[in-house]
Amino acid sequence: MTDYTSANQKAWDKQAESQLAWSKPVDSKTIHDAKQGKWQVHLTPTPVDAAWLGDIKDKKILCLASAGGQQAPVLAAAGANVTVFDFSQKQLEQDKMVAERDDLTLEIVQGDMRSLHMFADATFDIIFHPISNLYIPDVNPVWQECHRVLKTNGRLLSSFYNPILFIGKRDKHYDEQGIIKPSYTMPYSELSTLSAEQIAQKQERQEAFVFGHSLTDLIGGQIKAGFSITGFKEDWQPNPRFVIDNYLPTFLTTMAIKTN
Repeated sequence: MTDYTSANQKAWDKQAESQLAWSKPVDSKTIHDAKQGKWQVHLTPTPVDAAWLGDIKDKKILCLASAGGQQAPVLAAAGANVTVFDFSQKQLEQDKMVAERDDLTLEIVQGDMRSLHMFADATFDIIFHPISNLYIPDVNPVWQECHRVLKTNGRLLSSFYNPILFIGKRDKHYDEQGIIKPSYTMPYSELSTLSAEQIAQKQERQEAFVFGHSLTDLIGGQIKAGFSITGFKEDWQPNPRFVIDNYLPTFLTTMAIKTN
């Protein structure tokens, strides 16, 4: 199977229609509060440190692979000039709905996070990039494009999973016993580890295909693209899905600065 992008797009369209965790739009009260200066946004379950964003009034922010009617509308209500970019049209419709409902201005663009060709160099002050790069096999094009479209001294705020999340064999028998059985190496790809039958079943259920990346690519890739990492935090999974979630924080976040 090579057309995983279409499969993932359909999977996220389905999530948006079902209004799952990252696809449920914020309510009008949240937007009203943001207009009054009371707001927070998330890269992981814990709100982002306000110092990482700084004063966003009139700043140009790209919410990258960040649709769903959550982060972008709040940032717009707080005074930023926001562009929300995502591969899923249904996810983007959530942002459009909130913008129309609460009288917000949002630029909405559909596309692949690995290609930001529609944006000129040095366009944005901030890029807000919540966990989404597990849906592509190579994260380096994302970092390169982010560096290109950010202004000098612009900030890239991103989150991703600790690679350790992907090494364990997915087996209910092991999970019930609290056992982690290391079975996979990085980089990880479901397209190469699942059988043809399992891949067909995922497609039938409209589930997204995922990829695990090394820290060399997740963090070192940002440095290689020209960023300076100035902030790093870990966060716990509040509702553990895998055994490993009980033993270390599996969410990672970075703040990176384009210095030249």
